[in-house]
Amino acid sequence: MASSIIGGLIESGHPAAMISAADPYPASLERLREIAPVRVCGDNAEAAAEADVVIMAVKPQVMAEATNSIARAVRARRALVISIAAGVTITSMQARLGPQAAIVRCMPNTPALLGCGASALFGNASVSAQQREQAEAILSAVGITCWVPREEALDAITALSGSGPAYFFLFMEAMIDTACELGLDRQTATAMTLQTGLGAARMALESDVDLVELRRRVTSPGGTTERAVQNFEDNGLRRLVADALGAAAERAAQMAREMG
Repeated sequence: MASSIIGGLIESGHPAAMISAADPYPASLERLREIAPVRVCGDNAEAAAEADVVIMAVKPQVMAEATNSIARAVRARRALVISIAAGVTITSMQARLGPQAAIVRCMPNTPALLGCGASALFGNASVSAQQREQAEAILSAVGITCWVPREEALDAITALSGSGPAYFFLFMEAMIDTACELGLDRQTATAMTLQTGLGAARMALESDVDLVELRRRVTSPGGTTERAVQNFEDNGLRRLVADALGAAAERAAQMAREMG
């Protein structure tokens, strides 16, 4: 994810010389250098020493150690800290960075790797208007962004867009497998399924009508689509989706409690 954000910033015109990256593994830093000639180092404190914005692209399990290592630099420069670590609350970060630290929590998703991400953000009261603009500009380099009014809403975002790509992958897997059972070869079934998914998403994004109307236009009375859609409805697709997202949101909240 860090590589994607750096790549998006460079592509949007941000000077590589203004970006510093830290990682304990030299191989990771070398891969970053292949993306752009950014400044690299093995020490978090060194990378944060002159930073106005610090992006914490680390695993939740190492967040405590990582925040401790940059705390002095963040307090000295009153830097904005952007965290993309799932389950790590602002309160737990403030315990190490200080109660006045400006922190934005962000929940991106894996399509950010292609510049097609969907990122939700929440900032604490210490985040200024300028820092909100900075956070939004950074995450907009890899896709769309939206602000949520409460930190707890990030649990729902995690269930929706954070985990969402896996739901679509699973549905496409099922479509491909069934198409093969109906007599198509796997290559044809895969190509047709993936292109159908891409086309449907583009239609939804670019249309001036809502999803209900788009579905109605494809569903001819008495036709094949109506039969399939009715089968989904009769077998409780909506309830299944609601239960799955609810379970994911509850797990996100549970992880926050465990990490907190």
